[in-house]
Amino acid sequence: MTFEIPDFVPIIPELFLLGMACAILVADLFIPQARRDITYGLTQFTLLGTFALTVILAAPETRLTFSDSFVADPMSDLLKSVVLLISAAVFLYSRPYLQSRNLHKGEFYVLGLFGVLGMLIMISAHSLLTLYLGLELLALCLYALVAFDRDSTVASESAMKYFVLGSIASGMLLYGMSLLYGITGTLDIAGVTQGVVAAAAGSADHGIALVFALAFVVVGLGFKLGAVPFHMWLPDVYHGAPTPVTLFIGAAPKIAGFAIAMRLLVDGLGPLHGDWQGMLLILAVLSLAVGNVVAIAQTNIKRMFAYSTIAHVGFIVMGLMSGTEAGYAAAMFYVIVYAITSAGAFGMVLFLSRKGFEADNIEDFKGLNDRSPWFAFIMLLLMFSMAGVPPTVGFYAKLAVLQSVVQVEFVWLAVFAVLMSVIGAFYYLRVVKYMYFDKPTDTAPLPQGTGINVVLSINGLLVIGLGIFPGLLMALTAAAR
Repeated sequence: MTFEIPDFVPIIPELFLLGMACAILVADLFIPQARRDITYGLTQFTLLGTFALTVILAAPETRLTFSDSFVADPMSDLLKSVVLLISAAVFLYSRPYLQSRNLHKGEFYVLGLFGVLGMLIMISAHSLLTLYLGLELLALCLYALVAFDRDSTVASESAMKYFVLGSIASGMLLYGMSLLYGITGTLDIAGVTQGVVAAAAGSADHGIALVFALAFVVVGLGFKLGAVPFHMWLPDVYHGAPTPVTLFIGAAPKIAGFAIAMRLLVDGLGPLHGDWQGMLLILAVLSLAVGNVVAIAQTNIKRMFAYSTIAHVGFIVMGLMSGTEAGYAAAMFYVIVYAITSAGAFGMVLFLSRKGFEADNIEDFKGLNDRSPWFAFIMLLLMFSMAGVPPTVGFYAKLAVLQSVVQVEFVWLAVFAVLMSVIGAFYYLRVVKYMYFDKPTDTAPLPQGTGINVVLSINGLLVIGLGIFPGLLMALTAAAR
């Protein structure tokens, strides 16, 4: 047996991120609290540097390294670039909030960086083992971040719920992977595909074992995405976690969750599409119904966004369920659009919050147009995009998924999704109604001249810009598949 030196070029961005995260962890010990912005600056440099390396090293062909356990392909390059940019925006939105509450600590940034590293590993995983390692690295960082405010009993309770339920889901996913390994005899995802084909054509016992393995894998993925009926952690974690952590959980990790679904179901278990299509169909229908209906009853905007996330996951699962290249590209387009829009929406919640005041109730947006017409307009664009109102990019995301479903003759599912979207439009438009037709109950001045103003404005304008010119992002997602 000979040892071959792996090709380190495809993994240079991850190595840079890992090295900088470890360096920041050590350097933060010697940085006084009054100069914590140094840690923040190093974190942003790390994310933007990793983004630059990802773009520079991007190649049109698929490259495998580390005994085929790590893959760099157009899909991974695109998704990793979006994750890094959104994570940079998350930290920028979070800094004023953390500073005003004495929570501006290096642990937030270090845990966030290691969480981003976990996402990048998940996106490029080409082995069941690598995929699970990336997933657990992200999960452990998120558990700690939810409990980041140690003085908050609500945050501690949410972290415990998240940890217990997340551990159960991880165990189910790991059990499903172990069954796949036992059946196919390999951890390599391409090898799993070949083993599944051979097992399905073999004895009936292997066929039953494959269905069991598939069921456990889908359960684990359903939990990580937040699909019904595995959604029970989402509202409590969104509500109980500090708002910057809610923003972090609600944006980039959904892209990583989509990536592992693609790697496992499409790339690994593609021959079993007829089996997992039915499972995803149930998840999609339940997520669309529960998410949109229950969100109407919410008065806390973080819980409302939690249930709206469940509804959006229904659309993403619909695209995956179609089993076509157009459906996969539409689902990828949708998850990127959702991450951008969700980052902006939670950014607005952070923007309106201040020391001693959490803008986490829907009524806190009353009269925002009187206080700041510009940021009321930005929030309007974000809500319209989530509701799927043209010409925002959310409309084209929903349209692309619906078209992919209709192409595989699930017309009834497309009609059902449209009806649920009409119901969902109510709670988004309710926020718009409060902003434009009610008088403000809070007259405190809004922050002026800060970086969050600029980036939040760009975030909102990106929603309308991509809506007017959706072709570029659509072409990137289509090329990535």
